[in-house]
Amino acid sequence: MARMNADITNSSFLGFSYPCSSAAIFAFVLFSGGQAARALDGPVTIPCMFRKVLIANRGEIAVRVMRTLREMGISTVAVYSDADRTSLHVRMADEAERLGPSPSAESYLRIDRILDAARKHGAEAIHPGYGFLSENGDFAAACEASGIVFIGPSAESIRAMGSKTSARRVAIAAGTPVVPGTDRPVTLEDARQFGRAHGYPVLLKAVAGGGGKGMRRVDREGDLEPALRDAASEAERSFRNSEVYIEKLIERPRHIEIQLIGDRRGNMVHLGERECSIQRRHQKVVEECPSPLVDAHPEMRLEMGEAAIRAARAAGYYNAGTVEFLVDRDRRFYFLEMNTRLQVEHPVTELVTGLDLVRLQVEIAAGARLPFQQEEVAWRGAAIECRIYAEDPYNDFLPYPGKLTRLTRPMGPGVRLDGCVYDGWTVPMEYDPLLAKLAVWASTRGQTIDRMIRALREYDVGGIRTNIGFFRQILEDAEFAAGRLHTGFIEEFLARRTARAAPAEFQAVAALAAALYASASAERSEAPAAGVSPWLAAGRDGLLR
Repeated sequence: MARMNADITNSSFLGFSYPCSSAAIFAFVLFSGGQAARALDGPVTIPCMFRKVLIANRGEIAVRVMRTLREMGISTVAVYSDADRTSLHVRMADEAERLGPSPSAESYLRIDRILDAARKHGAEAIHPGYGFLSENGDFAAACEASGIVFIGPSAESIRAMGSKTSARRVAIAAGTPVVPGTDRPVTLEDARQFGRAHGYPVLLKAVAGGGGKGMRRVDREGDLEPALRDAASEAERSFRNSEVYIEKLIERPRHIEIQLIGDRRGNMVHLGERECSIQRRHQKVVEECPSPLVDAHPEMRLEMGEAAIRAARAAGYYNAGTVEFLVDRDRRFYFLEMNTRLQVEHPVTELVTGLDLVRLQVEIAAGARLPFQQEEVAWRGAAIECRIYAEDPYNDFLPYPGKLTRLTRPMGPGVRLDGCVYDGWTVPMEYDPLLAKLAVWASTRGQTIDRMIRALREYDVGGIRTNIGFFRQILEDAEFAAGRLHTGFIEEFLARRTARAAPAEFQAVAALAAALYASASAERSEAPAAGVSPWLAAGRDGLLR
């Protein structure tokens, strides 16, 4: 809750904005009846909007948060590492502060430097975005101890639900079904005993994890030791916590999550579900709202929504959060984890509900009451999001940093692009290579698929490789169109995908072009040996240059 001073600022109360000053507070106290006398005895803490907010993040989420803050008339402070000195979020912010060198451990994960930046620039609140320190209870507690509002849940809720094992205990106590697994970190011997008791395959997961980091599938006991070592190492690098727990792996599940929003007065609603089953390396890449499965069985939305709210209430949760479930072939759902932050894929929920989740986050953090009840939440149409990465989907999705030499963004009806890049910008190799989130909306899922394919065709990025073309193939796939989704969809898609033979006339043109290129390159390289393909010779020459 923001504490007032004599300066005039913008305020939000019950979802409405108005000028707020000491005089305004006095007027409020004067006409507030019996509670006014008590208010006069101590510091006034009625809801009052922030004047300046620091965004403790980078990339597209920092840009996205800044846009809503600007609409609310709130000044913004960006933080950046050396690698991000020319990034879009730095250029867009009203003020900016360097955190340190490029490694996250020396910049975006430095709580002390972020708080120093907030104090230096007079920021009253900090929005953590997602990733980095967004689910770090110590960071939320440090903000509170410094008199700075953390735009998110309490440190206690983050610790209760941010730890995957603790969250499982909370969910079980709330009566929410969970996947069989441990409620504490495991040693190698613990993992072996679990595998023998429950059978394989099993899944090793980082206790403090998210985004597929520190996660390993294990199909036999002989693979446990290296998998546990690798999972713990990745978890330590990503979250500074090497603890790992183990779950029974549900084969071919759907990944469906429920978006929650609640205020500090105990009001909480769910905003429906998101289907997040299209994943690579346990990380979501395509999300949609509503889920095709839940849309066909709407009773699931009520059941999953109520289960999610029970788990969140048990942790004393407020602000935005997401409860994730795995759904098996019989439509039984199991609590997976809770993300105590704004999700990457929140735009699809915003498009279908018409709500601005960042605005709600900020207003609730300032002390406002949730401005609607569950029965007022409505869902209209369908939305799909594709995460546009600088990566090579045909080479194990390896990151592909480099300079953007060409950029054409998709536009038109129902298209939303949350991005952080511009023509001439260099994608850094130090961070996740997410370039943008392309989301579209239409009246039906079929129309939404068609609109996304159109938008992907308009999207052109030069100088680096991206997954744009790969997404077109996914959306054009018959299995995707039919809504037959599961977390192993991409692996199966790649396995069944066969290269289409080019027409004979194209092959002839290609062979002629290759021959001409090889002839023109003869002065730069040795002549190919007899019988060597012109394609092979040209390829070798290209590699040597």
